[in-house]
Amino acid sequence: MAHREPASPVVRQIDQQFLVCSICLDRYCNPKVLPCLHTFCERPHSYPCPVHVPELFPVIPCVIPDPDPDPSDPCDPHDPCDPRCLQNYIPAQSLSLSCPVCRQTSILPERGVPALPNNFFITNLMEVLQRDPDPRGAPPAPLPPLGATTGQPLCCPNHEGKVMEFYCEPCETAMCRECTEGERREHRDHRTVPLRDVLEQHKAALQHQLDAVRARLPQLAAAVELVAEISRQLGQRRAEAEAEIGSSFEELEAALRQRREVLLRDLEATCAAKQQVLEAQLEVLRQGQESILSSCAFTEQALHHGSATEVLLVQKQMGERLRELATRPFPEHPHENAQLEFHAEPEGLRRSIQNLGALLTTSATAHTTVATGEGLRQAVVGQPCSLSVTTKDKDGALVRSGGARLRFAVTGPDGIAAEAEVQDNRNGTYELVYTPRAEGDFVLSILLYGQPVRGSPFRARALRPSDVPPSPEEAKRRVKSPGGGHVRQKALRRPASMYGSAKRKENPIEDELIFRVGSRGREKGEFTNLQGISTSSAGRIVVADSNNQCVQVFSNEGQFRLRFGVRGRSPGQLQRPTGVSVDTNGDIIVADYDNRWVSVFSPEGKFKTKLGAGRLMGPKGVAVDRNGHIIVVDNKACCVFIFQPNGKLVARFGSRGTAERQFAGPHFVAVNNKNEIVVTDFHNHSVKVYNAEGEFLFKFGSHGEGNGQFNAPTGVAVDSNGNIIVADWGNSRIQVFDSAGSFLSYINTAADPLYGPQGLALTSDGHVVVADSGNHCFKAYRYLQ
Repeated sequence: MAHREPASPVVRQIDQQFLVCSICLDRYCNPKVLPCLHTFCERPHSYPCPVHVPELFPVIPCVIPDPDPDPSDPCDPHDPCDPRCLQNYIPAQSLSLSCPVCRQTSILPERGVPALPNNFFITNLMEVLQRDPDPRGAPPAPLPPLGATTGQPLCCPNHEGKVMEFYCEPCETAMCRECTEGERREHRDHRTVPLRDVLEQHKAALQHQLDAVRARLPQLAAAVELVAEISRQLGQRRAEAEAEIGSSFEELEAALRQRREVLLRDLEATCAAKQQVLEAQLEVLRQGQESILSSCAFTEQALHHGSATEVLLVQKQMGERLRELATRPFPEHPHENAQLEFHAEPEGLRRSIQNLGALLTTSATAHTTVATGEGLRQAVVGQPCSLSVTTKDKDGALVRSGGARLRFAVTGPDGIAAEAEVQDNRNGTYELVYTPRAEGDFVLSILLYGQPVRGSPFRARALRPSDVPPSPEEAKRRVKSPGGGHVRQKALRRPASMYGSAKRKENPIEDELIFRVGSRGREKGEFTNLQGISTSSAGRIVVADSNNQCVQVFSNEGQFRLRFGVRGRSPGQLQRPTGVSVDTNGDIIVADYDNRWVSVFSPEGKFKTKLGAGRLMGPKGVAVDRNGHIIVVDNKACCVFIFQPNGKLVARFGSRGTAERQFAGPHFVAVNNKNEIVVTDFHNHSVKVYNAEGEFLFKFGSHGEGNGQFNAPTGVAVDSNGNIIVADWGNSRIQVFDSAGSFLSYINTAADPLYGPQGLALTSDGHVVVADSGNHCFKAYRYLQ
């Protein structure tokens, strides 16, 4: 059955949204409404073949012979392409039906699909839309209200001719009086109310929901505009980046071509100069050769064929000629050489080109990014106050890379902006620092890509130093510099940090003390201010006993094995050993702070060599990388040296300061499985990571007592998973971080608290050993990776 195409776009949209059956995909034909309020045809006008669209028609078409076949009849039930929507959708003999849209199961009336209630609203709406438009161009009549389009009351599908005038609240369905009073009533113990009362309630509820949903439209419009603008900016940034990449590489190509031309010109000039020298030499040699040959030939001719008179006549002349040729100096040795080579060392350049450029981006989103720290609530006038921002993606997962566009603005009570800065830790976290200059309430605005992070703007109150009451912990903690006296600090268990990654354990690492070795003294197994500690694959623990000017060696079980070292300033003697490491040959490498060099001893303690003399000012930590290079941290010069085992300097990087490639009293160093260099920056309260060439990669940590913060970090080690273990000297604890610098947990040292830990290492059997300097001993803790 053909139908008129709606004239206007509005009518066409109504037709498509409300008047199309989701089974036959055509206009409704005798629309039936299910208890779930979804509407479908009892039978369609024309039908897609179930062979071509089998997912819409789970029932095989009727194959009973048709006594009067008529292929032109679209409602012929025996036509194999004639599914009757609900009639053929519901299996034969079924007493229930599952809605094709929402899958809600309902009980069928006794007379099946034809007994389902008609949707008179859809029927009347179709009639209104199918009316011919006014020939004079008058607008179509408005749609009649709901009450007018229904035309007749709803009839009960279970009792023919009975009007549904009641509503069962537990079943959420309409019914007739007979459904409530009959012998086999289904709603016997249910509460029923008049249908008209429920209708008003449902209309009010729908209106409320409609208003609530409509109220979201401005927000959605703003969101659409924002996302569209970001998408536009992204396309623009892509085009700009593409242009910059092209421009950069064109410049490099031009520089390479220019360098090629210069080299070729130099090659030509050098070769020509050498050739000129050689050609001049060849000319002299050939002239001399020709003179000797001609003189010899003339003389031999005279001797063999000349008369006595002729010989006497030429004897004097040829004699002088031959004597002169015999003594004449000829340039018999080459005046030049043939060396002309091109030496480019392309490997370093190739590596640089392979690493040239980087696309800076993150998946961080403002609405999931969080800010934490005391600086969000309180600050002290005139003192720097810090807080941390942890970026997350749309799913709430931590972002592991830095470089996000983070803006931090602080406005004082007088409306004047306060000094503020953002420090990128290059691991997805950022340290924000501001210094209030007056008392009062400050507004802290944190924007990520122009959008406020969760909770921003924040309000913090700045107090005068005299108005800030000291906390009990502050009163207990009085940490001095490493050379001064110490106050024992209790190691406290701290809760898991929000900065933990997917590798983070659910609870703190519940490790326990395995053994403790040493006490204060000068005998074997006793220490005075031990500093560095290292381990070997052979099951040895090596300790730098600083104030006793020696090195002591123990087994993995803590049994004493060896002690070597004599106080002095000559090669092989020790003045103040601080750092210690063991190379793959078992040789023991010792950083001697006061002698200003690094000594190398055999596994038995025999002196072999020293390196760094005249370069080092105060070596502290030492490590060996995968290439056998010796990495030395110079505490006094605030830099890192890389030596070959023979003492040749490979590289040096670092200076005093707070920048990425600067240090303030660096202490110890470790190398991970990527051959990256991990350095503890003592007075900058952070750990910095560099590649094997000394290029900065990232840093983590800030000053404080919270998880992931440091109060002067010292010893450092890296486990087989790349996790970084750091001794926190001022907080007397050991913290564990993942390979990107995110806090994981801490070593539980409560069984025997630390007191100013220095060096630490991992034994071959997987335990953590730490030099407990303040207690003059070293301890081994069980470490669960």
